[in-house]
Amino acid sequence: MTTIAVIVALALLLVLLAIRTPVAIALGVAGAAGLLLLKGFGYTGSVIGSSPFTNTASFSLTIIPLFILMGMFAVRANMAEHVFAIASRAARRAPGGLGVATVMACAGFSAVSGSSIGTAATMSKLAVGEMRRHGYPAHLASALVAVAGTLGVMIPPSTFLVLYAILAQESVGQMLAAGIIPGIISALAYTVYIMIAGSRITPQAMAEESLAGVAGKAHQDAVEARTIREGRDVTALKTAPPAAGEAQQQSWRSMPWRGLVRVVILFAVVLGGMYSGLFTSTESAAIGALAAFVMLVLENRRKGLRSIFASFRGALQDTGSTTAMVFMIIIGSGILSTFFVAARVPDAITSAVAGLNMPPMLTMALLLLCLIPLGMVLESLSILVITVPILYPIAMELGFDGIWLGILIVKLIEIGMVTPPVGINVFVVAGTSGVPTEQVFRGILPLFLIDLGTVVLLFLVPAITLFLPSLVAVGAG
Repeated sequence: MTTIAVIVALALLLVLLAIRTPVAIALGVAGAAGLLLLKGFGYTGSVIGSSPFTNTASFSLTIIPLFILMGMFAVRANMAEHVFAIASRAARRAPGGLGVATVMACAGFSAVSGSSIGTAATMSKLAVGEMRRHGYPAHLASALVAVAGTLGVMIPPSTFLVLYAILAQESVGQMLAAGIIPGIISALAYTVYIMIAGSRITPQAMAEESLAGVAGKAHQDAVEARTIREGRDVTALKTAPPAAGEAQQQSWRSMPWRGLVRVVILFAVVLGGMYSGLFTSTESAAIGALAAFVMLVLENRRKGLRSIFASFRGALQDTGSTTAMVFMIIIGSGILSTFFVAARVPDAITSAVAGLNMPPMLTMALLLLCLIPLGMVLESLSILVITVPILYPIAMELGFDGIWLGILIVKLIEIGMVTPPVGINVFVVAGTSGVPTEQVFRGILPLFLIDLGTVVLLFLVPAITLFLPSLVAVGAG
C-alpha cells in the first residue's frame, strides 16, 4: 500500500504541475492524497489543519520577507541602473565589453537583491536591448542575462540559501558565507565566455560607442542634479560642451557612484553586522531593509513625497506577494514532506543507495544529477523544498558536509532556472525583452556547459565552498 500511495502522490503532483496548477496547491494536494491513502481521513485532516502553523511559525523564517523587502527597496532606489552604468564604463575597453558589464552588474545587483528572478527582470530591461542594438545576436544577449541573473540565488543575501539553511537546520551565517566564492567563480566564468564570444561578434569601436550610450542617461541625470543644486540653468547644458580633454574626466565624475556606494553599504551592513557579531542574521536583514529604505528616500527625494510614497507602496506590495508565494510553497511542501516521512521514502532511498555498494562520492554525484531533470519540469523553489528533506539525511549518512551539499543543490537549481521546458529565468527575460523564448533557449547551451563545469569543480574540491564558512562561528546563523 505504501508503494501505491507514493506512486499516486508523485503522479498526481506531475499532472497538477503539467496543467499549470499553482505549485503550492500542487504540493499540498499531492501530499494530502498520499496521506489519505496511507493514513486515512483523520490523520490527513489533522496534518492539513496544522501544517500552515507548524511549517511557518518559526522566528527564523522572518529573515525571508526582510531580505525580499530589502531587494524591492534596492530596485526602486535605481541601484541596478547605477551599477550597470559604472560597469559599462569600467569594461568599455574589454572584448565584449557590454556583455562583461552585464555580468558585472548582475553580480553587483545580486549582492543586494537576493533574487534571481528580480535580477533577470531588471537587467533584461537595461541590457538586452542595448546589446542587440550594438551587434550582439538576440540569443546571446538574452541568454547571458538569463544565466547571469541566476547569481541572485548564490551571492548573498540569497533567499534560497537562507531557506536551505532553515530546512536543513544549518547555520544561516555559514550558508551565506559559503555562497560568496562559488558566486564569484560563476561570474568570472561567464565573463571569460562573453569576452571570447563578444570579441568575435562586436567590433571594438562599436562596443565603445555602445558603452557610452548605456551610461549616457545616468551621466545626464547626475549633471542636471548637480546643476540644479548649484542654482544654474539646466538648459545651458545643451549649449555648453565640455572643454577639450575634459570629456573623459567629466564622464567619470558624472557616473552615478552613489549607486555603487549604496550596494557596498548594504553588503557591509548585512554581512558585516552578521559576521562581526553585532547582529543576528535576522537582525542584519531588518537593518539592511531599513538602510535600503533610507536609500530609496534619498534617491527619490527630488521627485517629492508622492513619488517616495508610490515607490514605498510598490515595494511593500511586491514583497507581500512574493512572501505569500514563498510561504504558501513552504506550507504545501510541508504536507508533501510529512507524507514522504510517513511513507519512509528517505529511509527507502538511503537503503537502496547503500545496497548499490558504490563509492560515496559517486553515489552523491548521481543523486545530485537528478536535480537537473527535475529542473526541467519543476519550479526552482519547489525543487528545493522537496529534495532537501530527502537528500540531506542521505548526505549526512554518507559523511558529507551539509553546507557543501547546500551550495551544490542551489547551484544545480540555478541550472534548472534556465533549462527547458520550465526555465523560469528564460521566460522572465523573454517577457521583459521581447526576445522569443526559443531564441533565449538557443543561447543557453554554452553557458549551461560552463555551469556544469563549475558544479564539477565545486563537487571535487569542497575546500572552495567550505573555506569562508570555516571562518564563521556557527552562532552567526
